[in-house]
Amino acid sequence: MAGWFRRLLHKPKPSSVESFKSSRSASSSPSSSSSSSAKSSSSSGTSLATSSISLSPVSAVDISASDSPRWDKRYDVCICHSEGDLELVEELVSYLEGQPESFRCFLQLRDAVAGSAVVTELCDAVQNSHCWVMLITPGFLQDPWCRYQMHQALAEAPMANGRTIPVLKDVDRKDYPRELWNLYYIYMALKEKSFKQIRDTVVRYLQELCRSSTKRTE
Repeated sequence: MAGWFRRLLHKPKPSSVESFKSSRSASSSPSSSSSSSAKSSSSSGTSLATSSISLSPVSAVDISASDSPRWDKRYDVCICHSEGDLELVEELVSYLEGQPESFRCFLQLRDAVAGSAVVTELCDAVQNSHCWVMLITPGFLQDPWCRYQMHQALAEAPMANGRTIPVLKDVDRKDYPRELWNLYYIYMALKEKSFKQIRDTVVRYLQELCRSSTKRTE
């Protein structure tokens, strides 16, 4: 009798076991549900964040604003070239000056002051221009004045990204001036494409110039 009574006391109650199982199942179910909900929420949050980033307007820099540092110099672009490439350079200048930004270009045979010393004019053009396009052709490599102007540009801003823009035409890579080896160049295969690359490089530099100027004044 006593043994039977002890067994009865130690026997687990079915209701408590069922209650434990059900409570465990119930607690586990909301957990997975909340996990799923969290994942969904997380996914939704990522999506919203991505969406808000992609929809966020990018502040455009107006390089032509009246207070733009662009106007601190007389020219936007100085074209360094040999006389034999004048026709191509005139096309480039016409293209740049005809853009919505109305780039101001220095073209030596057009803009140099009559009677002034060549050295003076070349140095003045370099110092008063934001960017320098080096049209490197066989004629450029043989012209001492082109070399001189190239060295002046590098001395003016040896590490300024985007200011010196080398453009190779009909020149092998091995003949690329050693002084410019640390700079990427534009290879002119298709004229129209190269003109656009030059234009985009100038715009990018002027935009960065404006951003830097704004940060300094803040």
